[in-house]
Amino acid sequence: MPLPFLTADGRADSDHAAQTPLPHDAREHWRRPYRPGPWRVGGAAMLLLLASYLLFSALIIALAGALPGMAVCLGAGLAVIALALRLLRVGIWVCAHGLRQVGLLSTVTLSWRRVAAVRTVQQPVRWLGLPRTVQGQALAVVRQGDGEPLRPLLTDHNADFLARPEAFDRAADVIEGWAAESRPAASL
Repeated sequence: MPLPFLTADGRADSDHAAQTPLPHDAREHWRRPYRPGPWRVGGAAMLLLLASYLLFSALIIALAGALPGMAVCLGAGLAVIALALRLLRVGIWVCAHGLRQVGLLSTVTLSWRRVAAVRTVQQPVRWLGLPRTVQGQALAVVRQGDGEPLRPLLTDHNADFLARPEAFDRAADVIEGWAAESRPAASL
C-alpha cells in the first residue's frame, strides 16, 4: 500500500509539510489530522474478534435450529461491529467549515466562527478514558460566546497518544494550524 506521506527511505516528507501547513488539497472534506493510535486500533481489533465469535456462534445456533438464539447472537455481533467502527471514528476532525469532536455516543460540530481559541493546556486528564486521572496535556477548544471549552478528547494519555508525546504535539499543532488558517476566512 503506498504511503504518500513517507519518502523512499521511510522518513516523513518534512519538505512538503514545511511548505504547506495544511497539506490537504480538498479542504471541504472532514479529515482527522492524525492517525488512530495503537491502543484504539487494538481495542477495535479485539471487539471485531469478539464479533467474529458471536457471528460464528449465531451460525452454529442457526444450524441447530434455535432461531431466537441465533437472532440474539446475530444482533449482538452486529452491535459489537458497530461499536468497533464507532471507536475508530472517535477523535477530532477538521475541515474548512469547522471542527468536529466525535465521541463514542455523541458528536459536537462547531463552525470556525464559533471557535474562540484552540490551545494546548496542562491539566489532569483521563488515562485511556478510564476514571483514573493523571497530569498531562489536553487540546482545549474554547467556544465563542459562552467561553465553555469542549470536553477534551485529544489528550496525551488517550488511546491515540499514550506513550507517543511527539505524535500528540504534531496533532495539536496541526489542529491549531487549521484553526489559525480557517478562522479568518470564516469571519469574513
